[in-house]
Amino acid sequence: MITVVGWDGVELPARAADRLHEAELVVGPAAILGRLRIDGRAANDGDVLQALDGHLEPGRGPAVVVAEGDPGFFGVVRELRARGLQPDVLPATSLITRAFACAGLNWEDALVVAPTGPAQLARVVNACRAHPKVALLVAPGVGPAEIARELAPTTPRALIVCEDLGGPDQRVTHSRMGEATTRPWKDPDVVLVIDPLHRPGQPGWVAGAQPGPREWALPSATGLPAEARAFILAKLGPRLGDLVWDVGAGEGQIAVECARMGAAVVAVERDESACARLRTNVLAHGVKVALTRGQAPPALEPLPDPDAVFVGGGGTDVVVACAARRPRALVCALSTVEQVAAVLDLLREHGYRGEGTLIQASGLTLNADGSHRLTARDPVFVVHAGPVHAA
Repeated sequence: MITVVGWDGVELPARAADRLHEAELVVGPAAILGRLRIDGRAANDGDVLQALDGHLEPGRGPAVVVAEGDPGFFGVVRELRARGLQPDVLPATSLITRAFACAGLNWEDALVVAPTGPAQLARVVNACRAHPKVALLVAPGVGPAEIARELAPTTPRALIVCEDLGGPDQRVTHSRMGEATTRPWKDPDVVLVIDPLHRPGQPGWVAGAQPGPREWALPSATGLPAEARAFILAKLGPRLGDLVWDVGAGEGQIAVECARMGAAVVAVERDESACARLRTNVLAHGVKVALTRGQAPPALEPLPDPDAVFVGGGGTDVVVACAARRPRALVCALSTVEQVAAVLDLLREHGYRGEGTLIQASGLTLNADGSHRLTARDPVFVVHAGPVHAA
């Protein structure tokens, strides 16, 4: 029998204590085993599965795996189940529950992220840009300093850093982003990343990230036709953890749609009146879009690298500058077939494989006599491309 015991710093319940007493082998982090005063039956730290391998032979006594908090939540239970083992799980209060309790905050509307290392830092930061309440289970290279450094200065957030939760050195610190990058942290467990300006709406029915929009390619009397926007969104594929650039954003139709789907979005627009309309559009839909007013390509230089880019305005130099940042998807809206050929050639030169599509739709219009006629909408050429991956 394998039992997984969660521990949150308080006295173990009788059932968990009995399992530890009966165990022939106890596996877990050295710090926790030390506090529980486990005797020579313990194998500390290292690979839990490796420590258990030699104990799975017939006739061996029961084993216990000790873990922090709730081991069924981003914990060791997943690894054991993947190996085909069926442990008995005795959980304790999770780190996330304790972090929000210490902060005095509800958390059914929080997004929980659990990176495995610095390779996932960008996606975690993008989730923090797009979501007003995020709980980060700290991993090596993804902690309060790294998060604050990446978010500043375009995305103001309040950080609540929880260290040694349940331990003798427990500390909960409300930190400004500038302070978080320089302060020495002592093994933080959880960082809560909160948008102080967010005003929650009606209580939801699902925890964490909310369901996607019930409608996209929203109706609009101006800008790109809805049919073209639907195709563009399909090729951009915006999702939680992505950063999307909308370059030459105009009134922000594509930017708003991407934000509604959970992506972090930066809109780049040089015209002040268009920026004003974009801000109005963003507020009307209750989404988060970072606005950079300026002329591309120079305005793109300080921006973090994107996962997907829509180019709605600008010359071929803008397309080249966007391709240089290596997004997984690059989509352009063009007005002439000559532009399509030129852009496809440029993308090919910069390591992208692209296709061009003409989006041409006609809407039904009601005549005075009750019959209908077709009214053509403006045609749009759309180029969509992705990087050519080496074999």
